[in-house]
Amino acid sequence: MAEYDAAKASGEGAAILRREGLYHSHILEWRAARDAGGLTALGSRKSPVSESRRRSAEAAEVERLRRRNERLEADLARTKTALEIMGKAHALLETLSESADDTPRPRRR
Repeated sequence: MAEYDAAKASGEGAAILRREGLYHSHILEWRAARDAGGLTALGSRKSPVSESRRRSAEAAEVERLRRRNERLEADLARTKTALEIMGKAHALLETLSESADDTPRPRRR
């Protein structure tokens, strides 16, 4: 709001609202809340419930990321194994192809 109020004097308030995806009605509501003392009361106190809720949300996010990481590590291991098998199969087929080229073929009568 401070940026909007400062820019309003120079006519750049609309650009700030567009940049932030806001409407002028948001500014009006926030000013009314500020004037009523609602914003300072919310900003000055930290609720222990909100703090524990935030920690709980962070713990859930960490656990979700840990599971995703484990899943991706398993996928990577399977991919590496598949590539190793494909490499060996390619080498075997190449060896068989070379040996087939070296052996003379019987003539048909």
